[in-house]
Amino acid sequence: MKVSFHGHSVVQVQTNDKTILIDPFISGNEACDLDANTVKADVILLTHGHNDHVGDTIEIAKRNGSLVVAPNELAVYLGFKGLNTHPMHIGGAHEFDFGKVKYTQAFHGSSFTEEDNTIVYTGMPGGILLTIDGKTIYHVGDTGLFTDLKMIGDMNDIDIAFVPIGDNFTMGPEDALIAADWIKAKVVVPVHYNTFPVIKQDPEVFASKVRTGEGKVMAIGDTIEL
Repeated sequence: MKVSFHGHSVVQVQTNDKTILIDPFISGNEACDLDANTVKADVILLTHGHNDHVGDTIEIAKRNGSLVVAPNELAVYLGFKGLNTHPMHIGGAHEFDFGKVKYTQAFHGSSFTEEDNTIVYTGMPGGILLTIDGKTIYHVGDTGLFTDLKMIGDMNDIDIAFVPIGDNFTMGPEDALIAADWIKAKVVVPVHYNTFPVIKQDPEVFASKVRTGEGKVMAIGDTIEL
């Protein structure tokens, strides 16, 4: 299984027979190296409804016939847009043909802003535990620091965690270091930074300070094999 990072919070997981995209914010994301018009996706996993995470989901899913897995209200909203969706919710898990998905809590907001500036409520935000062939990826999603991250780390053997460090909208680097201690992933990758001026951070400094597991900065397009 190959796991690659593509800017902001965009993560791609490639198995033997499936391509999975998490939070495919591609168009309008100068940090992303993917092309929304050509990228393949059998499955799209969404943490929450903000535009910089839903991104190009509708266009990609329609072109590829992708299954979209999302928190319930977001899944219902995208279903109204004609997508094939599977709704889930915090604490729930489901075995798919590509692996097991479990949603964890995240402390953040969740809404989608339409082109006419209408704001659509899209339910609770979440983090995603994705387990495939005995390996677990934790996309923490957009969140502030909360103590149940320790419980999540105690309950799961996490191989790689994608942790936001940008501050302002999510955890900053100091809180993210505490989160990394609690999650206890073997590899900790910073995400959700430098896309906008207000979330500018130095990921190398963060990675060098990770105390539990290996802090690793993934450049755009970098891949890790699990």
